[in-house]
Amino acid sequence: MAVPLYQAKAEFFRMLGHPVRIRVLELLQDGPLPVRELLAAIEVEPSSLSQQLAVLRRSGIVTATREGSTVVYELAGGDVAELMRAARRILTEMLEGWDGLLAELREAEVSSR
Repeated sequence: MAVPLYQAKAEFFRMLGHPVRIRVLELLQDGPLPVRELLAAIEVEPSSLSQQLAVLRRSGIVTATREGSTVVYELAGGDVAELMRAARRILTEMLEGWDGLLAELREAEVSSR
């Protein structure tokens, strides 16, 4: 039985819904990185990073290659990097809206004194 597109999209975004996974994707936007560099940048337990990398690998968003005893991760395609940039733009716009609301609230507070 086929999964509706909206449900597949929801599962995709749910898979992205972990801070460590998002941080990994952000770091990999600049190019492949070995696990040790991901660990240093994210500062989580190795087992936790391993679990999150496995989720990203199973989903096909990242790939892993072994170079000797080192495992290097990279984004599977440029679309993921574009998604991270789009998310940043959307959040920036959202926060700018909140900033304006905050300024209005502060002005109203000062005016009411």
